[in-house]
Amino acid sequence: MERNGLAAPSITMPWQERSGAFSPFRLAVFLAVVAPAAWLAGRALLGDLGPRPLTEAIHTTGLWTVRLLLATLAVTPVRRILGWSRLAAVRRMLGLATMSYALGHIGLYIADMDLNLPRVASEIVLRIYLTIGFAALLGLTVLGATSTNGWIRRLGGRGWQRLHRIVYVVALLGALHFFMQSKLDIGQPAWMTGLLLYLLAARLVVRQGATARAAALLPLGVLAAAATALMEAGWYAVNNGAPILRVLAANLDGRMTPALWVLVVTTAFSLLAAALPRRRAGAAMIARAVREAGAR
Repeated sequence: MERNGLAAPSITMPWQERSGAFSPFRLAVFLAVVAPAAWLAGRALLGDLGPRPLTEAIHTTGLWTVRLLLATLAVTPVRRILGWSRLAAVRRMLGLATMSYALGHIGLYIADMDLNLPRVASEIVLRIYLTIGFAALLGLTVLGATSTNGWIRRLGGRGWQRLHRIVYVVALLGALHFFMQSKLDIGQPAWMTGLLLYLLAARLVVRQGATARAAALLPLGVLAAAATALMEAGWYAVNNGAPILRVLAANLDGRMTPALWVLVVTTAFSLLAAALPRRRAGAAMIARAVREAGAR
């Protein structure tokens, strides 16, 4: 990329802008995505990972893979709906962090299998939840490897965008893998999948006007919460024989169930989306009045 005939310096550090200037925002995001890995490494050094340290590390890296994937998918709707344009600058960082945690996840799994690659391959082929997780990993690797400016130039803008739309498939595969490997306690997979459904639906309203977006987001959140409750009830019914109506009724007993977490988070986002345009409009009106008063 060139500006005024001069090549802009390449980004050599995660906390630098494209111009090479230091960015406190980028540094904060970088530290945030590195912190879970540092915390996990510290626990490992202190022997604080329990009787099966590799299993704990595998679960932790998998959990953070899903969390960071959600954060990556949230960048576009949050940026466009709330007007937080600076988020675009860290989307690539979040995506690469997601891939890194996913690679760490599979690497720890291989270590837990005593580096027996034929056995690892056999397990991936024979266990459907591992097959699904491996497919998601391959997708994340492709997305991470092609996230550079060089690949954008090679593929062209539209071709690159088409390729990177597989992130939605990757996210759904990752959520399904999370569900299947959790077996008994599916609280976290359920509410994360509910948020994923909300984020995917929210992308459909990002091009609408501020008023239309705010009006659409609240019912989307309600639908995502209802879908979360149905997923949870269906899962327990199929895998544990639990009565669907009883599981659904648990969402009304005052506890913070996955569906209620989805409803709380999405409602807060909807209210913020509704409030920010009014605040900006009020600030603009005040600024205009001040300018007009000064011109008199």
